[in-house]
Amino acid sequence: MESNCSNCGAIITQNFCANCGQKKFKRIDKKYLFDELQYTVLHTNKGFLYSVKRLIQNPGKTARTFVDGNRVNHYKPILLVFVLSGISAFISFKLIGFNHIMESYYEQQKLASPMMKDFNTIWSTYNSLIMLLLIPLFSVFTFLFFRKWGHNFYEHVVMNAYILAFYTICSIVLVYPILYLVKDNTATFFTITSYSILFVPAAMSWFYKGFYPEKKWLPIIGRVLLVNISLFLVYLIFVIVVGIVIAIKLGPEGMKYLTPQ
Repeated sequence: MESNCSNCGAIITQNFCANCGQKKFKRIDKKYLFDELQYTVLHTNKGFLYSVKRLIQNPGKTARTFVDGNRVNHYKPILLVFVLSGISAFISFKLIGFNHIMESYYEQQKLASPMMKDFNTIWSTYNSLIMLLLIPLFSVFTFLFFRKWGHNFYEHVVMNAYILAFYTICSIVLVYPILYLVKDNTATFFTITSYSILFVPAAMSWFYKGFYPEKKWLPIIGRVLLVNISLFLVYLIFVIVVGIVIAIKLGPEGMKYLTPQ
């Protein structure tokens, strides 16, 4: 049935106004409020659960579908990784207590400097949120090493958002339950946390194979290793620069913060 758009007055023959995009008028009822609640909490009507399901099945193929233009059913990748990173941070900080466990482990070991203790504790506790902020940096290196395969920097930002979303889902579903069970054993907790980072290059390789199904495994794995080596070198340079700045700012007192206690 035709009706006039409540926003611009144009005639609406479908569910949305062809002139301004306004949705066809519908009286507010119980279904309207339920749909609004869904949208407010998780935007499930915009594909949150659909995107999570597709990511679990094949993250690379899901990202390729989105990049190639089939986006109507997908949750926006940047928003998706924001929501998942928030969930991850809540679980790691509030439910597991990452920060207290890591601080306890470093105090027992007495091997690392206070600076490294603080840095590693923050990194472990807020891993997903920190990686979220570093997506542009990751994208610089993935674009650099995959540049001949036909996608621009901004498409690599979307690709890395999907990679991080997949990594976060795996952490929430697979790693966090195990960490919760062993949280009273700080040594085991630290070992699992340390080795779980090795899942990143494996996840990236699987992702890019799904994204570029026509490419062979060897060039994909080679480029993924170059990306991870480059990021590790950037990490080392960052730690060294921070240490030098602290030493310069604090002088002899700063050395206590930089050396094992």
